Amino acid sequence: MNVYITNGTYDFLKTIQAKHAAETIVLMEGTEGAALVHETNGKSVFESPRRYEVVDGAGIIEERGYVVLNNIPVTDEGRPLFEHRFKNRAGAIENEPGFISMRVLRPLDSDTYVIFAQWEDVKAFENWKTSDAFNHAHKKRGTEEGLDKRPNIFSGPSYLTAYTIPIEE
Repeated sequence: MNVYITNGTYDFLKTIQAKHAAETIVLMEGTEGAALVHETNGKSVFESPRRYEVVDGAGIIEERGYVVLNNIPVTDEGRPLFEHRFKNRAGAIENEPGFISMRVLRPLDSDTYVIFAQWEDVKAFENWKTSDAFNHAHKKRGTEEGLDKRPNIFSGPSYLTAYTIPIEE
């Protein structure tokens, strides 16, 4: 499975989404503009997307809710260990109230992995960040076993990008 992401103005991206209504394409709005996410087994309908391969995932991407993209730059030599950690995750996020979907996205054209997490709303995401499931998933952070303590794993600092999926009237 592949995921493609492109950015632009809301109105322009809306026309692309409408043109490809049969595809799984979700339009999202953020503070710095809009984005389209296209999940498919085929090629992208976008001209110049950021391209990813799905390493792991849960749930179905829906046209509703709140989406957080955790952008994590990983070195070439760090990729196997980074992916191993996600492939062997506990899977507890799926049972959290308000969870809709998630994807671990391997970059095909850059070094930045994206962890796509979709929630019912901002409150569900914030509640997850203070949950036992979150603490369990991140329990090794800051310890000798944590990826953050391993040299040569990350090529830069991670950052979050958040979006809402507007409800069309």
